[in-house]
Amino acid sequence: MKKLFLCFPLLCLAACCSNKAGKVIKNELRPPAYPLITIDPYTSAWSMTDNLYDGPVKHWTGKDFPLTGAIRVDGEVYRFMGVEEVDLVTVVPSSQQGEWYGRYTTTEPGAGWTAPGFNDAAWKRDRAAFGTKINEPTAKTDWTTEHIWVRREVVLDEDLAGRKLWLEYSNDDDAVFYINGTEILSTGAMCNKDATVRIPDDVAKTLVKGRNVIAAKCWNSGGNALLDFGIVQQKELHTILEKTAVQKSVDVQATQTHYLFACGGVDLALSFSAPLFMDDLTVLSRPVNYLTYRVSSNDRKEHDVQLYFEASPRWALDQPWQESVTESLEDGDLLILRSGSREQNILAKNGDDRRIDWGYFYMAAAKEQSEINVGNSDALQKAFVGNAPCDKATKGENADGKMALTRALGTVNTADGMIMIGYDDIYSIQYFGNNLRPYWNSEGNRTIIDELHDAHREHGRLIEKCYRFDRELMLEATEAGGKKYAELCALAYRQAIAAHKLVKSPDGELLWFSKENNSNGSIGTVDITYPSAPLFLRYSTELAKGLLNHIFHYSESGRWTKPFPAHDVGTYPLANGQTYGGDMPVEEAGNMLTITAAVCIKENDASYAEKHWATLSTWANYLLEHGLDPENQLCTDDFAGRFAHNTNLSVKAIVGIASFGRLAGMLGKEEQAQTYGEKAREMAAKWIEMADDGDHYRLTFDKGGTWSQKYNLVWDKLLDLGLFPQETLRKEIAYYSGVQNRYGLPLDNRATYTKTDWIVWTATLADDRATFESFIGPMWLFMNETVDRVPMSDWVFTDKPSHRGFKARSVVGGYFIKMLENAK
Repeated sequence: MKKLFLCFPLLCLAACCSNKAGKVIKNELRPPAYPLITIDPYTSAWSMTDNLYDGPVKHWTGKDFPLTGAIRVDGEVYRFMGVEEVDLVTVVPSSQQGEWYGRYTTTEPGAGWTAPGFNDAAWKRDRAAFGTKINEPTAKTDWTTEHIWVRREVVLDEDLAGRKLWLEYSNDDDAVFYINGTEILSTGAMCNKDATVRIPDDVAKTLVKGRNVIAAKCWNSGGNALLDFGIVQQKELHTILEKTAVQKSVDVQATQTHYLFACGGVDLALSFSAPLFMDDLTVLSRPVNYLTYRVSSNDRKEHDVQLYFEASPRWALDQPWQESVTESLEDGDLLILRSGSREQNILAKNGDDRRIDWGYFYMAAAKEQSEINVGNSDALQKAFVGNAPCDKATKGENADGKMALTRALGTVNTADGMIMIGYDDIYSIQYFGNNLRPYWNSEGNRTIIDELHDAHREHGRLIEKCYRFDRELMLEATEAGGKKYAELCALAYRQAIAAHKLVKSPDGELLWFSKENNSNGSIGTVDITYPSAPLFLRYSTELAKGLLNHIFHYSESGRWTKPFPAHDVGTYPLANGQTYGGDMPVEEAGNMLTITAAVCIKENDASYAEKHWATLSTWANYLLEHGLDPENQLCTDDFAGRFAHNTNLSVKAIVGIASFGRLAGMLGKEEQAQTYGEKAREMAAKWIEMADDGDHYRLTFDKGGTWSQKYNLVWDKLLDLGLFPQETLRKEIAYYSGVQNRYGLPLDNRATYTKTDWIVWTATLADDRATFESFIGPMWLFMNETVDRVPMSDWVFTDKPSHRGFKARSVVGGYFIKMLENAK
């Protein structure tokens, strides 16, 4: 028997972890998407199909991150991961592929405006894309009104009938697209960037030689605006790795996703592992993940086995048409493949639906029994399938820059091994004009090659720690809130962490920057920090402080002068000052005060608050004046429209004031402690009177017959602030139990959608485990049944298995609030 890399004994379990008694604790949840490679917001890859081989590996935004895996067993080849990479070529360029002009109007046009014969001579003409230029880097014509209608004349050199065509589009917000008068797509409220949708064959037939018209209308409901479109064509496919393995199981744990396949005479256990340990920031920030495998005979015979992994340069490109350069190298006992864009414009782009196009993607493995090559997929895959020689190349460009890594395991009964995937972004964040390196290289004295060698050397130890951590998390979460709660936490762990980037400020402070994925791309958003904080409060108060430090600095540097915190410090990865179009005064002040208090109470040390006392005092005083009955303003839950007299926002203000009082007491500032504590209790008593609506409390103070989740009450319970009587919480929880739908508790009475992070906070108000689980069960059911195969959404409908918006966001770290309560 030959063994390549001796892994620890738990690998033989492959798709499970065991509790102290040895009983398997497998995650039975079918996730909306499976986390594979989770390093940071840019290097974040997922499987969005039930079987790993049923679709391409994708970035969280939905763009392909092609990663293919195949195994040859006694000459028979089985594909176990990914599909053939689909290349699209431009037919009609979007604004990012080539300049185009369109006619547009911001007043509703007459009938027939989408047809080629419509007279648009009175419309304005300008350069695409159309959008809010201040926040949308692709926008060339500033569009600031609520609605826009655009017509684009396209002159073709030939008919396009019979071709596989796709509409490529970007929209923010609701958009409808037409080709020669026929509607192709209505996006609803979903914002998209460089998305594609298949053009029906009968519509493709209308795209004829000569003049054609693509038209679109878009409604900006608030915030940023964007409209852009073009047409691309799919190249002919040449399927080589056609036969698939048979997937037998999949199991998502906190730091690992385990697959098990049958491949002829052998079984293949494949684990994607991200050692995201918050007690070791050096390892957490190391931009390397593992693909660990174990091949074992299922018929007690030895088999000749080879493994094949192929990665695309798209991992290092924002758009697939960008030029790339790939090369291979050897360093010590490692074989390494590397790919990056030709341009290497570091930190040149910001925005939400963006992928990194600077720095380099890496795939590496031990030199022993490995081969690497660079070329086009057809040649590389044909050589593997035929077990034939292939021309060796150490460099390649664009389509000839695919990266292949082959491991010849020999004739074996059992064999173990691993490969590594990593990314060197060189510089990660721009922070008020300073380009910051990633935390692992904050001193500028490390290289990604150093990190790959360290990762290779520490593989056994770190994988063992992954299994131990995964097991402990499942046990702790199950004890706190039940099995379904634990399974949701396991799925949330990597998603929440990988939506952040860790760097050091020029002054040496930790900065744990969130990216506001799939909403507006803001960096360091306070109302993203607030819901995600329970995860970091549970495992690392240093990272929790890293969520706050940039906001304190922004105010204390004099750059932000308002008497409440900023919403954000920019658009990822550029943290040069708030770019969001509106303030959330009560929201963000309450958030910052509460999480600061939670950090200090967790540490039993208020020195962190003392460092920022003047700033905290300003925010607390703002809440004293404006918090009890908030005026009409933005808040984190204004999905159905902003409104005044928000009772849940008022709770946040009251909790924030009480948090400040608690901090004052911890610092020996007894007069302030008494003043702010008493004021918060007075406000809480008034709140109960003003919000009362019989058997529950209102959505707004001025409207009876309304209701909302009062999830902000949870901090009164967790921090022992003594503001609201237990009966207040019990009355709300009892009412919620009667208004739940199949997939959970709506956010409020205005719509059937909800926020899943807030459901867990609301459930944590319950006195008993059974009531808590009654709120978690429907939410688990949604994740298990949703038809939207995207990284877990936090904004979902409760009456149908569809998400309303958002995906891959860090706020699912809020699921850990029940574990945080139990850990007190």
